[in-house]
Amino acid sequence: MSEALRRPAEQFDTRSQQHEASLFGTWAFLATELMFFGPLFLAYIYGRFHEGHAFALGSQHTHLWLGSLNTAILLTSSLAMALSVRAAEAGERRALTRWLLVTALLGVVFLLVKGLEYREEWNEGLVPVLQFAYEGPDEAGVEFFFLLYFLMTGVHALHLAIGIALVLWLAVCAKRARFESLYSTPVEAVGLYWHFVDALWVFLYPLLYLLERYSA
Repeated sequence: MSEALRRPAEQFDTRSQQHEASLFGTWAFLATELMFFGPLFLAYIYGRFHEGHAFALGSQHTHLWLGSLNTAILLTSSLAMALSVRAAEAGERRALTRWLLVTALLGVVFLLVKGLEYREEWNEGLVPVLQFAYEGPDEAGVEFFFLLYFLMTGVHALHLAIGIALVLWLAVCAKRARFESLYSTPVEAVGLYWHFVDALWVFLYPLLYLLERYSA
């Protein structure tokens, strides 16, 4: 690592101070992301109380096995990301690069599975506005459920795609020996973001695939 990276930025007295400020900034950013997702969760709560039966019917039309598979994939990716952070802190460049690539690969697999799921829902006529052919009971409520489903999972997929790009950037930097135990802050910050995206899915999975399915 170059001497320039060993020194703290001009506005900081020490590298420790810079590290703490960077992580605090990351947490502040994630807090704003919670506010971004907040309206979607509020809309879901509204729909569940006012269209409970319709939401249950809609949940029964989601592909549980694909959602469960993606949950396992993301949880595994969180483990890989945690191992990346540990490798960065220990200055293990090869291990860091390897675990970062594993993390990114699992993220890509998640998006591919989600794309397959979207294709199945398109073929079944479950895409509001564009391709909605459901004609069962509570049609309007079921359409509202799937509108929220695509908004929530789509925004989540967008955040995951951004996370994949960040992780791949870290992998390139690690390959070029930009990180070591003295400078692992970028890996930790991206790790926090990755765990945040994974945690969002842990909430979305039961809301969209489980709770309403078994409440019908």
